[in-house]
Amino acid sequence: MTAELSTTLRSSYASSAPGTAFFSGRVKYLLGALMILIAVIMLMPLVASVFASVKTPEEAAAVPPTFIPGALSFDSYIKLWSYQAGLMVYAGNSFVTAVLTIMFSLLLTVPAGFALARFPIPAKEGLFVFLLMALIIPYQALLTPVFLMFAQFKLTNSVIGLAIIHTAVHIPFSVYIMRNSFEAIPKELEEAAMIDGANSFQVLMRVCLPSVVPAMVTVALFAFINSWNEFLGALVMMSKQDSFTLPLILAAARTETSLGGTDWGLLQAGVTISVIPCVAIYLLLQKYYVSGLLNGAVK
Repeated sequence: MTAELSTTLRSSYASSAPGTAFFSGRVKYLLGALMILIAVIMLMPLVASVFASVKTPEEAAAVPPTFIPGALSFDSYIKLWSYQAGLMVYAGNSFVTAVLTIMFSLLLTVPAGFALARFPIPAKEGLFVFLLMALIIPYQALLTPVFLMFAQFKLTNSVIGLAIIHTAVHIPFSVYIMRNSFEAIPKELEEAAMIDGANSFQVLMRVCLPSVVPAMVTVALFAFINSWNEFLGALVMMSKQDSFTLPLILAAARTETSLGGTDWGLLQAGVTISVIPCVAIYLLLQKYYVSGLLNGAVK
């Protein structure tokens, strides 16, 4: 009886296996098509911005708008390059601010994450939750008191002051990523290093940091993108033209027409240039970014 049942099950599986394989193959192709559709939808605004940036000023302002440019023109890029103090000044301010934000974020959150993960701090969980509660405070509500405080310390119109603001906004998320990443490291590695005579600082530098490189890359990537694209804090803190960042100058350049309208070609040229560093850094660090985000979010 058992032998007959086994034969029947094998025959039924053999008869259903081709259909199952065919169904799974169809699902795979459908998922692939869906992913391609989503990618096209997500990339369409970026492609439209690139096309609009190489149109002539008249075609860029045409109504109804055209998607593919009729003739290539780089007048918008030439105009943006020499706009006011020059594109390189504003891009340089944004880049320096973003790099300082990365440095400040890593210098503060790496030791904080290690301490919260490994040291027996009193009320450690409560302190960690208190740090995360900063995420629920509206960023805009902090700008007025921060501006008044920074004005007393002469940190307005300074990339250092702007980087400090961006770092303060970025710290809660960075601490969350770093703390969970340190907790994912087996304690046996640290115990072995301590048996060999290493102190806590040596354990951090020689054992833990190489293991949390993906998390550090994730923190750095988020810090760069958030600082590079940030507008409101720079608008409040910066009043001198030569201290403006790239988002500020793009907001000012969009009305540079004779009738006060929007210069769409100039604006889209600036958008295209501002997107290039973010896309390049993400593509270069994509492997570490995905790994660090998963290690920081899942124990």
